[in-house]
Amino acid sequence: MRRYTTLLLTAFLLLAIVIAGSAYLADSGHIDRRTRVQELTVLTTLPAEEADILSQAYEDSSGVHVTFVPLSSAEVLDRMKAQADSPKKADAAMVLADWQTLGQASRSGFLTPYVSERGDMVANSFRQDDGYWMGVWYDPIVFCVNRDYLRTLHADIPDTWQALAEQDARIGITDFMAADASSNLLYAMTAEFGEEETMAMLGKIHPHVVQYARYLSNPVRQAGMGEVDISIAVESETMRYIHDGYPLQVIYPTDGTTAWITGTGILASSGDKEKVLAQHFADWLLSDEAQIALQSHNYFFVPTNPGTMAYKTFPGKNLTLFTQVPQFSSEQKHNLLDTWAREIRFQ
Repeated sequence: MRRYTTLLLTAFLLLAIVIAGSAYLADSGHIDRRTRVQELTVLTTLPAEEADILSQAYEDSSGVHVTFVPLSSAEVLDRMKAQADSPKKADAAMVLADWQTLGQASRSGFLTPYVSERGDMVANSFRQDDGYWMGVWYDPIVFCVNRDYLRTLHADIPDTWQALAEQDARIGITDFMAADASSNLLYAMTAEFGEEETMAMLGKIHPHVVQYARYLSNPVRQAGMGEVDISIAVESETMRYIHDGYPLQVIYPTDGTTAWITGTGILASSGDKEKVLAQHFADWLLSDEAQIALQSHNYFFVPTNPGTMAYKTFPGKNLTLFTQVPQFSSEQKHNLLDTWAREIRFQ
């Protein structure tokens, strides 16, 4: 894994040199130098630091300044509704958010279709078929294993959810009630395996859980420090700790997993000029330049565009995703969390 990290960084440094040494050529997915000193407002559910990285990198590349407005999912939807009701006061032209927020925005009629050559390369599982939203990267749930513990297992490496449930190991996990990416795992497992089997597996895992963490990074830190043997964690945090030298290895569940998808949508209420700027930025987010900007600040997500070097060098690109998409109502999700908390978490 350490060798993989070195090769990955070397590949991206070479790519960065090529990009830096080449003239920025305008094509259907880029902005000509003549259009510089323009601004684009984007609503987002991303953390402010992550958004700032993308804004600066895109301005350096295109000359267009992106103003991100960090909001919660509910606030993003409220802002889009207000803009749709008063289009003359429209300021935002795009949303960069999780796929659940994008799906709701699409169903509410807040988005307009956009499909480009780059976007057409993205797999159907990471976008809406009619082009109302497009995934740009995703963050899968993986097994994050301490390498010292891994050496003790020999051939008995847990690589399925059932095998993990049967494993005699100290386990770290983020509380399903503490983070959306974590609760989404509960919903996805239920959709894939059924409620009875899912609760049975989680019930077997529960006695081995050292701590139900409040943050997505904590289970990874625990595994890196040897406080747990295996953590159920997001890959981005695992890769960040591996990059920082922690003795960890990623195992992808062979029976499938879920992923937190981040994507783009163009606001139907925005003006024509703003829509064009938003389309160019949406295409740029599918490029290696965006991935270089993120990875240089220790943000490691799997790109959805298979034509990028970032996709080709990422080990998780061929992971198995669950075949069933969770289609639960808010009430059903609440009931699943309540059942897990009552029958497992606080037993």
